[in-house]
Order: sequence, then structure tokens, then C-alpha cells
Amino acid sequence: MHPTSHPPSRCPGPLDRRTWLKIGGLNLGALAVGLQPSLSGVLAAAEQQTEINKDFSVILFWANGGPSHLDLFDLKPAAPVEFRGPFKPIRTTVPGMEITELLPRLAGIADKFTLLRSLHHERNEHSGGTHRFLSGYPSRAANLNHGEYPEIGSLVTRTLDGDLPAAISRPREIPLFAANTSFYGGGPAYLGPAYAPYMPAPNPSTATGDNEYDPVPIYNTGGGQDDLAISRAGVLSLNRRMGLLQNLDALPRQLDRSGSMAALDRFQQHAVGMLSSTRTREAFDLDREDERTRDRYGHTHFGKSLLTCRRLIEAGVRFVQCQAEFRLQPETGVTSNWDDHSVNSHIFKALEEKLPSFDESVSALIEDLSLRGLDRHVLFIFCGEFGRTPKIMYNSPDRRPGRDHWNKAMSVLLAGGDLKMGQIIGKTSAKAEEPVERVMDSNCLLATLYRRFGIDTDRTYLDNSGRPIAILPSGAPIRELF
Repeated sequence: MHPTSHPPSRCPGPLDRRTWLKIGGLNLGALAVGLQPSLSGVLAAAEQQTEINKDFSVILFWANGGPSHLDLFDLKPAAPVEFRGPFKPIRTTVPGMEITELLPRLAGIADKFTLLRSLHHERNEHSGGTHRFLSGYPSRAANLNHGEYPEIGSLVTRTLDGDLPAAISRPREIPLFAANTSFYGGGPAYLGPAYAPYMPAPNPSTATGDNEYDPVPIYNTGGGQDDLAISRAGVLSLNRRMGLLQNLDALPRQLDRSGSMAALDRFQQHAVGMLSSTRTREAFDLDREDERTRDRYGHTHFGKSLLTCRRLIEAGVRFVQCQAEFRLQPETGVTSNWDDHSVNSHIFKALEEKLPSFDESVSALIEDLSLRGLDRHVLFIFCGEFGRTPKIMYNSPDRRPGRDHWNKAMSVLLAGGDLKMGQIIGKTSAKAEEPVERVMDSNCLLATLYRRFGIDTDRTYLDNSGRPIAILPSGAPIRELF
């Protein structure tokens, strides 16, 4: 038996009419996409039907590279100088909660967010860590461009899509899953390309080890050319979109392995529907926003990205993920992400450059969600694949400071989602080296999200070899949030 498979359940006994209707629908859907389900598999799928929460969505603002927990949300002012860094902690509106002095606006609305300080996992490389964090499974490969197991956005999309046959499913006018670009180590894996995020203008470099790419917009940059290509003509001119032809060339091979040729039709139908949709086009159009709202978010990459994320959620997208990228001054660093090794950037100057914009735009989004009543339905998450080394490193030739990868501790900021805000969950050691209170695997965060979506994490999908793989192998929802 595959290590992630579940033992067969006992015989369910006589079946009622409702169960037989479920079985019939599931079997028809399976046959339409080229699968050959056994009766036991169909019965198991019928038992896994849960009540999906249709009023919950996620915005994941992903700090690709790994943000420093010691310098943002888990400062250790009493630690030795080689650990603590130059920034001072400041009080927030929540008693006992302190964050970096570079985030004063967030400090003023701390009652609207919660900090998780005790998550960890076992992978210490970028794509392996991203894959582990977003799928819940460790990958076999260390530096993988695309996931071996599906990331959470793809699994949410697959489950919300249900089991209707692809041949009769209605093309979408708005995607369920959207992103600015591919994640290094992410992707739909064996679910197939129909469950990849909708990306209006992705950069293929973001799914590689290259970390010097420019920030990838999820918003329309203007300038007289519709770089989102949201038009029927754009659908017909696929060669104008970076990397899409290569992706389409790879589709038949991927589909042959999964045995699901109908996914290609589904992929194309949804692409045409979304790219020609008025709803999609309007969701990406920031000119439709009030000028005061745009000013509040800031006319920056962070601000435009997060405002677009909110607009996508309001239009009906259920999972939006966006890399939190920032182009540093050349003398500060060569990267646009949060991979603050000393050879990449002067970590403290990098934070001084990016955090004012981050503070402005993230606080604006959190307040905006609250004012609109969306905080009851939308969860905002800021995190990366891991934290940074507690000890400051000086590995560059000019001996500038940096911090390396650290999977043993990290900080995650959560806001909204009808969860309990205004608290700190977990605690790390005196040097922020590892959790010492409420120690949690990062899968606990995934389990929390799946619970809010109403998705049973024991539900299985077949991988490319036909083995049933559970949505999540382990992890319990974080009880303090409910």
C-alpha cells in the first residue's frame, strides 16, 4: 500500500437513493475524463462529499525567498548583538504583541490580525520548502521547478469544481484560482493543467532557481498595451503571451500520463471564457477604483497588487496568490524577493526599503476588508516558505549582513477569514531558533484553511499512477483561531 493511502473502510451496507445518485454522477464524471474507477473507489468518493463553504476565500501574499521572522514579527531585543539585528520592537494595539518599528501602521491595527510564531517543517531549500508548505507533502526532489503534489490553490479549485464531467461543465467567466506568476516548487501536479492558477502575464523564470527577475504584475500596467491580453483576440494570439506555447506543447504529455485528455478541452474552454469575460477584465482594471482607495493602498507594486487581489476576490475568485516582490536599489541587492543572504542583499537596508511600502499596502488591505465586511469571508495570509537564520551571516565579499534559510521557525500573519484575531499563537526560544510553545507543523495552517473551505482533508485524488492520495497527510486545524 502507498504510504499516503488509507486502509479500505468497512462495507457501508445497503445504499439509499441519494448515495446511488452520487455514485452515478461521480462515475459519469470519471468516465468522461478517461478514468476507470472501481466500485470501491466510487463509493469512497461518495462518502467524501462534504458541505463546501461557498463564502470563504484566501489571499496569499507570498514572500518568496523566506522573510526574516526576527526582523519583522518575532524580534528578540535581549538576544546577543549577532542575532538581534538593528531594529527595535514597538508596541501594538494588542497587549504583549510587539513587531518591528518599520511597521507602525500595522502596529496600530494589530487587533485585526494574528501572528503565528511556532510553525516549522523539515525542508530548508526554496522550492522544496515552498512545495512542503503549500502541498503538505515533502517532495522527492530538492530543487524542483514544479510540484510533485498539488498546491493548496489547485486542490481547492479541484474540490470546488466538483465531479461534473468536463464535457458539460460550463466555461468560467472568472477563475477560481488566480496568481501573478508560477511559484518555484508549486503547481497542480497530477491534478493536471486545468487546475493551475490563471496567470494573466506570468514570467517562467519565477518557477526556476533564478531570483533576479523583476516583480511580476497581477494588475494591468497600462502604457497603451493590454499586457493582460484580456480579449478574444488575445486568446487567438497565444504567441503573444510569454511561455504559453511551451506550456501548451507540454500538455499532451502531461495529460497522457494522467489519462485525462478531457482536461485539455476544459483548460481551453475556461481560458477563452475568462480572457474574453467582462467580469475578468473589470476585476483587473484598477481605474474602476475610487482614487482615494488607490491612494490609501499606495501607487506601488505592493499597493496595486493587493488592491487587485481584493478586486479579484470580490469578482468571485476563491484563491488568489501573489508574490510579494520588490525591486531594491542596485547598491542594496540584486533580488526582488526575500532571499536575504548577504550575497544577495544587505538584509537590513533591504527591509528599510521595502517595509514602508509593505506597511502601507498591507494595512490598507486589512482595513479595507474590515470596512467592507469582507473580513468575515476573506482570509489574508502573509508568509514565505521558511524564516531566516537567527544568527546574522557575513558571506559576501564586502561583508554586508544577511541571514540564510531557516526552516525550524517562521512567522505567519493572518487577517480576517472569520477567525479569531488580535492574538499571538506560539513562541520561539530566546534567539528565535525554534518553537518552544504550541509547536506546530506548517500543515496545521493548511488544515485550518481546508476546514474553513469545508474540505475534508482525508478526501483522495488519483495520482498519475492511479494511487489515491489524500489532500493532506497530517495536521490539525489551529484551535485557537476558531
